[in-house]
Amino acid sequence: MSETLGQRPWMTAPETAAVLDALEAAGGPGCARYVGGCVRNTLIGRPVSDIDIATRLTPEAVTAALKAARLKAVATGVEHGTVTAVSGGKPFEITTLRRDVSTDGRRAVVAFTDDWAEDAQRRDFTLNSLYAARDGAIFDPTGHGVADARAGRIVFVGEPEHRVREDFLRILRFFRFLAWYGSGPPDAAALAACEAFRGELKTLSAERVSKELLKLLAAQDPREAIGLMARTGVLGEILPAPVDLARFEAVVAIESDQLFEIDPLLRLAALLPDDQVGAVQFAERLRLSNAERDRIAAALAPAPVLKSWMSPREIRRALYREGAQAFRDRAKLAWARASRTAATPQWRGMIALGEGWVPPAFPLTGEDVIAAGAPKGPMVGQVLREVEAWWIDHDFIDDKPSTIEKLKSVVQGMAF
Repeated sequence: MSETLGQRPWMTAPETAAVLDALEAAGGPGCARYVGGCVRNTLIGRPVSDIDIATRLTPEAVTAALKAARLKAVATGVEHGTVTAVSGGKPFEITTLRRDVSTDGRRAVVAFTDDWAEDAQRRDFTLNSLYAARDGAIFDPTGHGVADARAGRIVFVGEPEHRVREDFLRILRFFRFLAWYGSGPPDAAALAACEAFRGELKTLSAERVSKELLKLLAAQDPREAIGLMARTGVLGEILPAPVDLARFEAVVAIESDQLFEIDPLLRLAALLPDDQVGAVQFAERLRLSNAERDRIAAALAPAPVLKSWMSPREIRRALYREGAQAFRDRAKLAWARASRTAATPQWRGMIALGEGWVPPAFPLTGEDVIAAGAPKGPMVGQVLREVEAWWIDHDFIDDKPSTIEKLKSVVQGMAF
């Protein structure tokens, strides 16, 4: 009896049915099948987020079929056979069956085909080379995809070196899929191919590398995969030395033990050396967003140094100076550096305070300074900073008259 997914809610949803109806109206029953992650995840009981579809129809025919059904068609990668359908507000990536004509490790020239097995042969791993018909029947052209998915084996389709030579990003994808789906010892041939071609990662665009790395770090527990990357030299090709594996592993453990949300960017910061300037340069080289770059820089700043025994007053002061996000990041990194099991209640309380405390607004403005007798100009900012420092040292005193009195004394003591 052949394997089947049965009928799952994501398959019978109206928006999914509308896309399949449109394609079959143009190409007949069986012209389109679900492919890749949605099949794999359903098979092994994981959630399905994206629905990808493979079809015998050409991109032009797909576009025409969607428009005929009054569905939106977006040309997201027509040169590679991909059109995105939008149905019920949900995107569906539809790709024409294809084979590689030429590859150079970074990009491929493809030709369209109507052969499902030929399409499967150009995919990366056996567990991703699974197709399912509309009724749920599974097609496994490599003959190993179903078994490998269930066993957690990350195995290249065909010869590993050939697959890696086609696209060097598959090196990082191998470790990403190990982190997300792997179980047991890694495939030796696949690992050897990744190690042999690790230097070619430098030829890839920074955007592709950073996207793949952050996906890897978003796995529930990527420690084993990252450790394997370090031992094979792959990690050293994309991260600056020295990589802090111990701190990274402690951050992952803290997130797991304390039920914190998985935070791939903080995990990346944990791996980096304690060099704020170097971290900024790395983030820019990897083409991270400005917000991501600034967050990593703040997390790795040399000061303030956070300790588990800090008083609530000291914590509030650091929170006000650093901001809630930077404070939480620095607290988790400091906890990981100290030892994930050391002073757990204190660190947990510190982070909880950082999540719950709303910093008050400084009650004075430049107009208050001028009203107290200071001339307009740079001295206004200097006076404000001095009074604000006093206000912070007094634990954000909620007494504006006292703050005004302090302002007057500062103004009177300054030479204008």
